[in-house]
Amino acid sequence: MIKKVLIANRGEIALRVARTCRELGLATVAVHSAADRDSAVVRFADEAVQIGSGPAKTSYLHIPAVIEAARGWGADAIHPGYGFLSENADFAEVCEEEGITFVGPPASVMNCLGDKASARSIMSEAGLPLLAGSRDALDHADEAAEFAAGIGFPVIIKAVAGGGGRGMAVVDDPDAFLRAYSETRASAQAVFRDGRLYVERYLQSARHVEVQILADTHGNVVHLGARDCSLQRRHQKLVEETPAPRLPADTVERMCDAAVRGALAVGYVGAGTFEFLVDPAGQFYFMEVNCRLQVEHPVTEMVTGMDLVREQLRVAAGEPLGFSQDDVAARGVAIECRINAEDPTAGFTPTPGVVSEFSLPGGPFVRVDTHVFAGYRIPALYDSLLAKVVVWAPDRDQALARMRRALDELRLSGPTVTTTAGFLRGVLDHPRFCRAEHDTSLINEITAVPRP
Repeated sequence: MIKKVLIANRGEIALRVARTCRELGLATVAVHSAADRDSAVVRFADEAVQIGSGPAKTSYLHIPAVIEAARGWGADAIHPGYGFLSENADFAEVCEEEGITFVGPPASVMNCLGDKASARSIMSEAGLPLLAGSRDALDHADEAAEFAAGIGFPVIIKAVAGGGGRGMAVVDDPDAFLRAYSETRASAQAVFRDGRLYVERYLQSARHVEVQILADTHGNVVHLGARDCSLQRRHQKLVEETPAPRLPADTVERMCDAAVRGALAVGYVGAGTFEFLVDPAGQFYFMEVNCRLQVEHPVTEMVTGMDLVREQLRVAAGEPLGFSQDDVAARGVAIECRINAEDPTAGFTPTPGVVSEFSLPGGPFVRVDTHVFAGYRIPALYDSLLAKVVVWAPDRDQALARMRRALDELRLSGPTVTTTAGFLRGVLDHPRFCRAEHDTSLINEITAVPRP
């Protein structure tokens, strides 16, 4: 039984986890950096402890400090949220050794799936379809270039330890491959401390569709449907929706079945997301597994009525899933827009500063997950996500109308603060998105600088 949860994160996800813990009667400890000492979760949690200075490497990513805080404040479980240590197998292993419940899959599972080459191999054996690509890491540039030529350009170079849209490079021209390989390897080594890379055929007009799964320690796995996450810039998602529009029901069913099959093959436990690419012909291909709660989990909650954090905590406590696949019923359409402190007119450059104007949208079936308040100082040290505006409606047209209205109502700005809200409001009116004919190329087309 879990009694006290240490929340090893910050921002909106830390506050979101704390709220579910309070509903469950679980005590909470919020760890924070010096830069976040006045944050919303510090005010909301039962207890709070500073674990380091501003930079993440000395606070949210500093495993000894997080573990010491859990020990010192009597937490018997740690919820990592997303990002930071959420997919760090070493951290999960340390929690296991210290007798602290890690709210997520076991370290052994994360080791298998965190290595993207290993994950591809496991899922291939489980019968999931894969794009042409290397089964193992390609350690030498010449070897990688030869492999890329064999499968045909364009290709995408990916870091074996990559994630969150980082550690990737798309290469259209064979003459540019060696340079891209070298730059991606250096970046992967710096960011992930692992320079291993693999190469995969790149789909230029693909949709990014993912399946939410839940699995317990008793061998039960269910899926909660598919989300479309195709609106991206630099592999970072901007808008997500469920169900995935204009995707045939039999394709969705086969994709969801594949995700469940893959989860069973690796012995998955907890909440996770199987990510797929879908080509124009409707064929889907396994891409990767995210071993954590996704930023976009609220859209799934809106259509299923389930609290995914609650289910995570129940599974971590050793309880079986309280429902079967037949019990999962999705209703209507949900859409999420990520509101970042970024200037779309300046290449999405971060815009930290003090929030002076803050007013959130309301009305029927509108949810806003945020940690921001009037007077909040947005740090320059962390991810720029400020809020997630989520709406639900019986159908997609009504959901789009509701989201347009919600974004029009949103007021979140400051003297130096610009957000992506206005840009996303324009994207919602783009004909291809309105017709659900968009793919991962749409944002690049919208932001492309016209040639003179």
